[in-house]
Amino acid sequence: MLISPAYAQAGGPPGFDLISLLPLVLIFVVFYFLLIRPQQKKMKVHREMISGIKRGDKVLTSGGIIGNVVKVDEGELLVEIAKDVRVRVARGTISDLLTKPEPAAQAQAGGAARPKTGLMSQLFGKK
Repeated sequence: MLISPAYAQAGGPPGFDLISLLPLVLIFVVFYFLLIRPQQKKMKVHREMISGIKRGDKVLTSGGIIGNVVKVDEGELLVEIAKDVRVRVARGTISDLLTKPEPAAQAQAGGAARPKTGLMSQLFGKK
């Protein structure tokens, strides 16, 4: 026989290798910082926004309806979408708070008491 048979080397006993878990741990860390953590922050901001909705706020629902909040209840809002057209909306369906109403003192003054803080006013000092 010219070719001798090849035998596999005997490996060590089968056991647990810490280096084999390193890629899985790295993948989890990357997913946490790129996907999970930003989503949790976004959910927290949305939860705070929903809990801070008051009467008079202009809101956008997840269905695309824009309206003013007329009444705030525990789990739902009464939103006026047109004159004398009011719909009950669950708080969780509010996707954005478009505008907050002006405070009463500024609304009566017509907003003239507000100082101009625009970019052009700051650059050129127009009064």
